[in-house]
Amino acid sequence: MKKIAVIVAGGSGLRMGSDKPKQFLALQHKTILWHSVNAFFKAIPQIEIILVCPKDFVEETKMALSDFDSQKIQITIGGATRFDSVKAGLSCIHDKSVIFVHDAVRCLVSTDLILRCEGDALKYGSAIPAISATDSMRIFQNGKFVPANRENIKVIQTPQVFLSEILLPAYAQEYKESFTDEASVVESAGGEIFLTEGDFENIKITRPTDLLLAQKILEHRQ
Repeated sequence: MKKIAVIVAGGSGLRMGSDKPKQFLALQHKTILWHSVNAFFKAIPQIEIILVCPKDFVEETKMALSDFDSQKIQITIGGATRFDSVKAGLSCIHDKSVIFVHDAVRCLVSTDLILRCEGDALKYGSAIPAISATDSMRIFQNGKFVPANRENIKVIQTPQVFLSEILLPAYAQEYKESFTDEASVVESAGGEIFLTEGDFENIKITRPTDLLLAQKILEHRQ
């Protein structure tokens, strides 16, 4: 069975205060995008990558990934929403596969997490990494924010991993505003999802402080 990672690199640099998408920012002399792709090749050398990028950044994407075997990476153009971008990536898959859908800006994803998600997806059909909430939480109810029991809350990460026979049919649906990730799409199609243990270092780089933290994590790992 093939192993395919759909890496979604469609974000902007607005919250980062950058003039280009944050996946192209430098982290230890390589782009954030490079680190994400490298993490999957390190974990599963035979994996195939489908890179979904903004239409105006195809050449920059190719340059960022020039270190890798171009035959193992297919680049396609994203859409207006995450749903559309993931669907564009999935449209390139025609074989029975284990499919990893991953945010390009989660560049610290570990080999252990990737392999754990793969194993659970093969066993349960899906694997959604999740970590426990550590902050106090409030939710909006009856016109105001009220305390929520954080024991009942999970913070969801990527890669979200599915068998192709589960994920591909789910994306035949029309888009709904409730589709915030792949798990929500699969559940809307009647599927069940399995939560697996995530990783607190698997941060999503969104703001300048995240970039500083990522730098420290990489330094610690080395």
